[in-house]
Amino acid sequence: MRPATALAAGGRTVANLLSATEWMLPSPVTQVHTISVVPSHSPSSSPHHFAFSNLTTAPKRSGGKGEEEGSPRFEVVRDDLLHPLANGNKARKLDGLLPLLRRRGATDVVTCGGCQSAHAAATAVHCAEWGMRPHILLRGEQPDVPTGYNLISLMFGNVTYTSRSAYAQRDEMLYDHSRKVAGTGGTVLWVDDIGREDFVLDEDNGCEIGSRRVVIIKEGAGNVQALPGVIRLVDYLYNLSSFQKYEKVHIVVDAGTGTTAVGLALGAACLGLHWRVTAVMLADTLERYKEREKSLISDFKKLCHNNCHEMVGENDIGDSLVEWVERFSPRRFGKVLNGEIALCRQIAQQTGILLDPMYTLAGWEQAVDLCVRDSRTKVVMIHTGGTLGLCGLAQRYSPHFTSDEQA
Repeated sequence: MRPATALAAGGRTVANLLSATEWMLPSPVTQVHTISVVPSHSPSSSPHHFAFSNLTTAPKRSGGKGEEEGSPRFEVVRDDLLHPLANGNKARKLDGLLPLLRRRGATDVVTCGGCQSAHAAATAVHCAEWGMRPHILLRGEQPDVPTGYNLISLMFGNVTYTSRSAYAQRDEMLYDHSRKVAGTGGTVLWVDDIGREDFVLDEDNGCEIGSRRVVIIKEGAGNVQALPGVIRLVDYLYNLSSFQKYEKVHIVVDAGTGTTAVGLALGAACLGLHWRVTAVMLADTLERYKEREKSLISDFKKLCHNNCHEMVGENDIGDSLVEWVERFSPRRFGKVLNGEIALCRQIAQQTGILLDPMYTLAGWEQAVDLCVRDSRTKVVMIHTGGTLGLCGLAQRYSPHFTSDEQA
């Protein structure tokens, strides 16, 4: 039976909080695939050490025998399948956020990202679906042939390309652009300015009828209002029978802003679960990730009127929930190392799961290492989507995508 841990706003349970929230996604349901890890016998794959098999989708072998019998395995939460264009943790973070903005009366949403930003593309797609005008500021020059997430942003949003020098002052850049969008009679609001009281506001919030109401979302949606959608995912996973029979669950996720990792850990803590969350750091230093974690937890407590002290006190977790780890092969953010695209191809051919070498491959490698070292713990990788970014990588690393570059 689920622990009835009290959470936030008036001591409501997690279930009450989630049921009272309006969501963008019609359901938190996602597919969970089981991956078997076996030693590789192929000379061409020997640098990668392992071969993989998707036990969820592969045809059953007679009697269930074979190399996979008794082999290490881990689960992959297939959030990459949530939406054909805008999926993964980008959709999860917008799950509770966009309905809140619409209820707040937002007519326009402004955000930013790199030219192949999955967050920017997801914001453009989902805002268009929800009747709000998306305005996307992308770093760099407009490419001659837009592909991948750049193309999605262009199709669904109003895109402006910015210089790297202007992008360095992104808060000022976002606000100035938002003021232009709002016009003389409009209003501009940062998502962080939306407090707990705004969760119960009606669309009629006193603004002049017909005026533009512009809301700014930080790059990567690294806002506290993005956490409930991730907590909703944890609640869904815990309710699966395949998860309830395991006391030890170890969740692995790649970390850009780190918001998803904090949301996963908060969700587990709110439900009284002894789940570990490991985040593979990709875009910042350990100190910065810890600072962001502390800030998000603090903001979450304020958002819930500081009633979260009961949950925090009972579980003795303070402001540190996530285990932040380096990638096995650390590098400057955005760099792809030799062999990684080939490994992504190998995994795709053996399991039907598409990864990208910048983000999700890092989580996959961590999950493989954990399940091989500890067979008693259920290891779960969150697939954060972002696979359309491969289109941009194919332009930058074209020799690695030729047909003779086999995994």
